[in-house]
Amino acid sequence: MRFKLLPGQRSEITGVPDLIDGLTFDALMGDKAFDANRLRQDLEDRGAMAVIPSKRNRKVHIPHDEEAYKWRHLVENYFSKIKEFRGINTRYDKTDTSYEATWHIAATVIEIR
Repeated sequence: MRFKLLPGQRSEITGVPDLIDGLTFDALMGDKAFDANRLRQDLEDRGAMAVIPSKRNRKVHIPHDEEAYKWRHLVENYFSKIKEFRGINTRYDKTDTSYEATWHIAATVIEIR
């Protein structure tokens, strides 16, 4: 599992370049918040497909693979499992380091269940 903590007021798309750096993949799934030309261009340069629906206000609608997008529910289910851990859901940890450690512990517990 790879993740990056961002301030609550920051857009999630700002963390994507760091997360995908050094990885090879065929497609990236994301919700409408990840519909940005720079991310789509980066994915195209890598030879990866963007499975991201277009925002409603986009002037030219960019089609996406709707069948592949249906599998995104697995990510949402994973976040539901993670939020069962009270310490993560309410973020009791004072430092980013201890909060990240809590995420790793929760992910390990979920994996061995």
